[in-house]
Amino acid sequence: MFDLAALRAATAAHGRVARVVIAGHDGSSPRETGAAMLVWADGQSGTIGGGALEWEAVGRAKAHLAETAPRLDRMALGPSLGQCCGGAVTVLTEVFDASTAAALDGPVIARRVSGAGDMPLAVRRILNRARAEGVAPLPRLIQGWMVEPVAAPSRLLWLWGAGHVGRAIVDVIAPVPDIAITWIDTAPERFPATVPPGVTARWAANPADLVAEAPTTAEHLVLTYSHALDLELCHRLLGHGFGRLGLIGSETKWARFRSRLRALGHPAERIGAIRCPIGDRTLGKHPQAIAIGVAAEMIRKQSATASQRDSAT
Repeated sequence: MFDLAALRAATAAHGRVARVVIAGHDGSSPRETGAAMLVWADGQSGTIGGGALEWEAVGRAKAHLAETAPRLDRMALGPSLGQCCGGAVTVLTEVFDASTAAALDGPVIARRVSGAGDMPLAVRRILNRARAEGVAPLPRLIQGWMVEPVAAPSRLLWLWGAGHVGRAIVDVIAPVPDIAITWIDTAPERFPATVPPGVTARWAANPADLVAEAPTTAEHLVLTYSHALDLELCHRLLGHGFGRLGLIGSETKWARFRSRLRALGHPAERIGAIRCPIGDRTLGKHPQAIAIGVAAEMIRKQSATASQRDSAT
């Protein structure tokens, strides 16, 4: 995915920025095609796999910052870099500034990165399908043209509660691509001084009033400081609709909530859609341990969905 928002933020903050992306690979590779990082004169963000491959790519990118033409490098990981992967990687380096980054647009970014000539028919078909059907293509290099879908979160996570567990979950999940987090609590001082990029912090005296604004496909994690508020959120979400719903708590809390939700008129099969406890109990109850378990479950689901999409493409 081409993270256009990150590129624009980086060029606004640092001026000329090189975007380094895995344009293709044969055999084993540290990262997948489309994995990208940003490099500027005195820093970088993201990763294309670390180790010798990334070290060489960062050096080339910094040396290339004064250039305008894209650069393609094909590297045999074993012979060239002494890595054990055994594959060959094609690395694309492009330099952007605030103006060129602002000019990029569309659900798919396709540009010539080597050679000359008109846009190939295969690329035109990909663009037409993306515009007409909303089908995001896989990142790929086609006849000298690099094609990448623009990153847009496909999963919406509404996280209710900014206590220790909420903060730990946000710290772990916020960097994960393709997930946009809406973080809710009762007052602004409940949140940390710095909220990670891609996270929208909201507050309301009664957070349950915000349930009506959540998309019915959103995933929810309910973990406020108040059992009464947790119950009210579950009650309203059961009536509103959701993609997935997790509730922090013990088996005792969950038994009481099931009883109270039934008394509020919710059928047992609907209540059964709530996941409680959340996370992986074998990891323990430390906030970071809970966050790791929650994140692992979300990433497993995301990976399964991506595999299904790739096999259908």
